[in-house]
Amino acid sequence: MSNEPSVVCFGEVLWDVLPDETLPGGAPMNVAYHLNKLGIDTHLISRVGNDDQGRKLLSQLASWQLSTKYCQVDNKFKTSEVIATEGDNFEMTYDILLPVAWDFIKYEESFDSLLEKADALVFGSLAVRNATSEKTLKSLLESAKYKVFDINLRSPHYSTITTRELLKKTDLLKLNGNELMQVASWYDTTVNTPQDAVRFLQDDFNINEIIVTNGSRGSTYITPEGIINQEAYHVEVADTVGSGDSFLAGFLAKKLQGQTVKVALSYAAALASFVTQNHGACPQYTMDELEQFKKLNEMD
Repeated sequence: MSNEPSVVCFGEVLWDVLPDETLPGGAPMNVAYHLNKLGIDTHLISRVGNDDQGRKLLSQLASWQLSTKYCQVDNKFKTSEVIATEGDNFEMTYDILLPVAWDFIKYEESFDSLLEKADALVFGSLAVRNATSEKTLKSLLESAKYKVFDINLRSPHYSTITTRELLKKTDLLKLNGNELMQVASWYDTTVNTPQDAVRFLQDDFNINEIIVTNGSRGSTYITPEGIINQEAYHVEVADTVGSGDSFLAGFLAKKLQGQTVKVALSYAAALASFVTQNHGACPQYTMDELEQFKKLNEMD
């Protein structure tokens, strides 16, 4: 990896309409926000509408010092909004409206040089619900060096066929425990334990690294060579919006900066817990505040 790692995040940017406020969101944007905070050269490929909500989003990205160079503007389809509702155990459900601007991300020649310099490409399953964005992502995957698939299943916005194609391209797969069992069962109905599900996905799709997150029960990193478990930090939860995105950003940043997997997992857990004690996926914070939180809550 280069001395100054670079990551490209592809997919949805939107407004999360929460019970008490409206905040910028979308998994790729959340990951990009935290990667950028952690010192990674980060670029976001997405699309907003030519409307007030789109202009506000682009302005917000710029205020975070995230480049908007590769965020396209759509004159036909509006900027995305997602209606979020909180259920039991702080779990969120989402009403993702369609069609919206990020369904129509078009491939640009400038993406070629961007991907040549990037150490990783982060993508999910939501942004490929439409054929235009799906085609663009598949073109990006042809030249990406390290492909990070953060599944983020949002019913009914996914296809088992498209997901299979993306899994075949994946180097690092991140998903939660429920998604693990759901995805594995699509392709092998005999899978009935998490261990079986991981083994099947690694063998059938030749995926070297899998991270399974389970909220307050921690996370597990699995390769064919072994397993590393990571406890969650225990904090008072404000909401869980974007906690998985911050976890991935923390892990990826430290890995690309040359840290061990154990260090990367611990940092990811700390960042995810830090985010959950705040409202929204992208709270304002400094590195000093994050480091202080990590020291105060350090686990043996």
